[in-house]
Amino acid sequence: MSKTVKRILAAINFISGSTILFATVFPIISYELTAPPTLISPLVDDDSFNSKAATTKASSWFEGGAREEDFTSTEVKYYTMSIPKLGVESATVTIGGEDLAKSLIHYPGTAVPGKTGNSVIFGHSALPLFFSPTNYKTIFSTLPKFQEGDEIIVNYDGITYKYVVETKFEVLPKDIQVLEQNSDGSYISLITCVPPGDPRKPRRLVVRARLAPYN
Repeated sequence: MSKTVKRILAAINFISGSTILFATVFPIISYELTAPPTLISPLVDDDSFNSKAATTKASSWFEGGAREEDFTSTEVKYYTMSIPKLGVESATVTIGGEDLAKSLIHYPGTAVPGKTGNSVIFGHSALPLFFSPTNYKTIFSTLPKFQEGDEIIVNYDGITYKYVVETKFEVLPKDIQVLEQNSDGSYISLITCVPPGDPRKPRRLVVRARLAPYN
């Protein structure tokens, strides 16, 4: 093989490798540069992060939250949620379910849609380039795109509810205050691990929306 051909192949390999590395690392760095503020106990030691948080088990997402058996109730109910901003249509939400690879998970004990309180919903994320609105392992990969005023549509027990995004922020796995209920209205909180694609899953992004009139 001539030196010229070897040089061309080497250049192709270098460009390919650089492209893959860029596609993997850039989204994480980009997210960190534009991430919303971290709220509630932002000075927790890094040693407190649990490796289980990177799994698809919903009960491992917040330290000291609900017990694993709370997520595996035999009386499982479902409803659907659509997110126009992300292209998500009629995604299944399991109340008290455990497997984030099969559906979105409604945290047990939090308010159901339309009721006073805070409906807390978990969804998985991955690198944004792998995002698919129909794949529950990547469905919340683009959650950071949410802005104030964006809409979340929920169909629960035959009734359609519209929620309008008011804020987004980050918390740490020990900050389970984000699961607490509100008595001043009906809210929904969408939660995923961030930065998307970071295997450490060090923080939780929370997008919070309030119930609004649905026409």
